[in-house]
Amino acid sequence: MLNLTKPNFVLQIKKIAPPKENEQMRAISYSMDLLIPGSYIWFPGFSIRIGGSIPDDLPYKYPRKIHSPIGIALVLPGYKIFTAYQGTYDPREAPNTRNTTI
Repeated sequence: MLNLTKPNFVLQIKKIAPPKENEQMRAISYSMDLLIPGSYIWFPGFSIRIGGSIPDDLPYKYPRKIHSPIGIALVLPGYKIFTAYQGTYDPREAPNTRNTTI
């Protein structure tokens, strides 16, 4: 006699950690947004942060990001920033929507 049992199927959803590259870009945008002195270079799949700071996620996670795949920035003490990035860090705003006057 053939004995059939009910198969056990389990669906497990694991929380996937964000890629490390996104965390590096978040640290660069945090440091540039707060004008923390340092040197920052980013390319797709590659970023360098000398100086700066890791985002403080208390009381909430720092939500902003850089909307440019390539860039370089230098933040000096005294709130002086030199950067090729001219966009916004706010994720609610679409890229390249700055109001400019000529």
